[in-house]
Amino acid sequence: MDKVSIVIADDHAVVRSGFSMILNFQKDMEVVATAADGLEAYKMVARHQPDLLIMDLSMPPGENGLIATGKIKEDFPDTKILILTMHDDEEYLFNVLKSGASGYMLKNAPDEELLHAIRTIRRGGTYIHPKMATSLVREFVKADPATAPDDPYELLSKRELEILPLVAKGYRNKEIAEMLFISVKTVEAHKAKIMEKLGLKSRPELVEFALRKKLLNF
Repeated sequence: MDKVSIVIADDHAVVRSGFSMILNFQKDMEVVATAADGLEAYKMVARHQPDLLIMDLSMPPGENGLIATGKIKEDFPDTKILILTMHDDEEYLFNVLKSGASGYMLKNAPDEELLHAIRTIRRGGTYIHPKMATSLVREFVKADPATAPDDPYELLSKRELEILPLVAKGYRNKEIAEMLFISVKTVEAHKAKIMEKLGLKSRPELVEFALRKKLLNF
């Protein structure tokens, strides 16, 4: 079997170096590039077209893992993404899965779990840290389509999920457009749709909503 090509995105150089050593030691894995933030991760994926991107969730504001995940999955759907994070919170898990990630594991997991996660995703599966998988099952059991009211957050598109936290953090339309490689008019249109879908009338309400959803912690 050909080696799985991997890009590692993490804002800590020692983490990138350590993971690269572990993965390159494996006969079926090869790290082809590393990146220090979401924007650089996008560029490395565009350049190398890897099989897998290992993405830190919390990187510099405006270039974090959640935003980069959505953009990369939209433009390079064949690249699988494994989120690596310190956040063992179900809101984070649901957000990254909605953005298109194929895996979610915690940074304090042993090396063997990382290797298992990569191989699981390579085979076409989805890997979720066992502790977080429990949250998914609980949420699935709780949900009753016949009786549970729709969460308006579930109505947001991938692009709107990217734009929402940036608006809440105070970024201007032009700044958001540059981060996401779209036009200012497109940003304005998405902002209007977000407010409409969530039933919000002002930015303070949007910020409050983002805080409840823990979207400002990335």
